[in-house]
Amino acid sequence: MKTSALIYKIASLVSISLIAILTWAWLNYNQAITTPIITNNAITIEVNKGDSFEQVTKKLLAQQISFNPIWFKLLAVQKKLATKLKTGEFELTPGMTLPQVLEHLVYGKRKQYSITFPEGRSFKEILQITSSNPDLEHCISVANADQIVSEISISTPHLISVDEQGNTISSTQKIEGLLFPDTYFFEKHTSDKDILTRAFNKMQNVLNDQWQNKADNIPLKSPYEALILASIIEKETAQVSERPQISGVFTRRLQSGMLLQTDPTVIYGMGENYKGNISHQDLITQTPYNTYMIKGLPPTPIAMPGLEAIKAALHPDQSNNLYFVAKGDGSHQFSPTLAEHNIAVDNYQRNKSAPR
Repeated sequence: MKTSALIYKIASLVSISLIAILTWAWLNYNQAITTPIITNNAITIEVNKGDSFEQVTKKLLAQQISFNPIWFKLLAVQKKLATKLKTGEFELTPGMTLPQVLEHLVYGKRKQYSITFPEGRSFKEILQITSSNPDLEHCISVANADQIVSEISISTPHLISVDEQGNTISSTQKIEGLLFPDTYFFEKHTSDKDILTRAFNKMQNVLNDQWQNKADNIPLKSPYEALILASIIEKETAQVSERPQISGVFTRRLQSGMLLQTDPTVIYGMGENYKGNISHQDLITQTPYNTYMIKGLPPTPIAMPGLEAIKAALHPDQSNNLYFVAKGDGSHQFSPTLAEHNIAVDNYQRNKSAPR
């Protein structure tokens, strides 16, 4: 009897201890999954291809997050998510609990970065923007711009290597203006080629959509010609309200056979030789882009036009203005005759050469 009583007491103690341990474990586990583990600031965790659940756990602990890795693994096994972690960068925000962290690594959106292509920039400038972005994979440079031309411009039959005067068109000039200025969001390790392709495709869609709604009787034969004109408008004025007027001047000049005589095309044609000023010699130097010397539009766009400039190119104003001159405050004075234009030049640019 004494032996049976002893065994009973031992069994009772073991049962009580086991119950106590299980109760403690349950309370501890319950607290672990209900208490936020991301407290003060958001953190970023990157899950690489091939990372095991244990490696991801170590990455989380390395961020000075306080949690029990045993409970984390138990939670993942219980939910059958231990082998379903997605690769990529994830931002964990303050207030997240252990289950929320786990589900975010399985179902959540990867962290997004952004890059902005401003209106009016050249292709070379866009490549500088992409090459200086630390979150992109870099595949493209000015040196191998032919690569991007060949890879994303296959469906653009307007691309030329030689213009009507026999001038060679460089690889960067071929793709000039073909990227849409916008802010693009991406995940880390996205390639610059992917971003440029998205910008190219968006420009094609925008341009084709706008071409369907163009005004009647404009002297533009294709969406690409509209893009060329839009790029000139973009560089001539930053004021949206003036763009239809600028477009009207150039449209009437094209219709009447007048030279466009627009400085931004001259500057573009000068390339590295442009140092901030245009001389008389520059205006009489033949380049494919010198619209003081060539008739009609230049062979390619000279910059990346935005939506408003494209709309303006396709919807010029209906005035009879043929000239304009900068006032010096960002706006322009428009005139229908050369005599009135010369007076405006005297008023606003008396000490400057101002052929238009």
